[in-house]
Amino acid sequence: MGLFSRGKSKDRPDTGAVDAERTDDVVDDAAEADDAAGAVDLDDTDDTDDAARAAGRRSGGPLDRTEVADDGDYLNLGAIWLRGQQGMELRLEVNEQEQQITGVTAVLGESAVQLQAFAAPRTEGVWVDIRNEIAASIVGAGGTAEVLTGEFGEELLTRMPQAGPDGRTVFMPARFVGVDGPRWFLRAVVSGRAAIEPAAAQAVHDVIRTTVIDRGDEAMPPRELLPLRLPDAEPTGEVEGAGDAESAEQAGQPGLDDLKPFERGPEITEVR
Repeated sequence: MGLFSRGKSKDRPDTGAVDAERTDDVVDDAAEADDAAGAVDLDDTDDTDDAARAAGRRSGGPLDRTEVADDGDYLNLGAIWLRGQQGMELRLEVNEQEQQITGVTAVLGESAVQLQAFAAPRTEGVWVDIRNEIAASIVGAGGTAEVLTGEFGEELLTRMPQAGPDGRTVFMPARFVGVDGPRWFLRAVVSGRAAIEPAAAQAVHDVIRTTVIDRGDEAMPPRELLPLRLPDAEPTGEVEGAGDAESAEQAGQPGLDDLKPFERGPEITEVR
């Protein structure tokens, strides 16, 4: 699949991506509440019905693991599998304190999409509630949030405030896309040109559409982050030396003090 390398975040181009991790305090708080209430999925007897219900909520992807017969074209990152595209660069985001991979970002030119997968209840989706919580957080921080209908259903178009080069406040656009699957939920945060320009969004939408979610059979509280991992082996090709892991805010992120800071670590880059 080409060349993979690890490097520091300062070596990567600024895509203007918005940090979805800054809204994860909302998801984390809700997960704790669900867990305290005993909302753990323990019954695995109706998986076929679950998949059928969830497929009805999805339109043209992403895919569940059970819907993929051949995984040879995918990069397996645990809960999320990705299919490569020409010129696509991948970044794995790491919480260094917990040594946990928290998400994967695909960069395509001047656009990017961050993907995170969560456990979800068996019988209902969670996107409506999560969308409302994200909107409330962003509006409360001085930004704007608007619900629009897009390729994957109802999306959230946001503008998040941050300090510009001259010290004045500027607003960075981002689209939050949510897809409810069988016992999982995928959140995609589209940033850069693809957030506001339909012509630039197609390649990013292809990433979302072809993503595969491997939920696994483990009982998990709703909204708990599904585990990601490094690939089992590097794809064929030259492997360059690893850079030091470091914590830093993602380039182009709004400085929202009341939303959880984003921590960056080692990255994996694919050049096709």
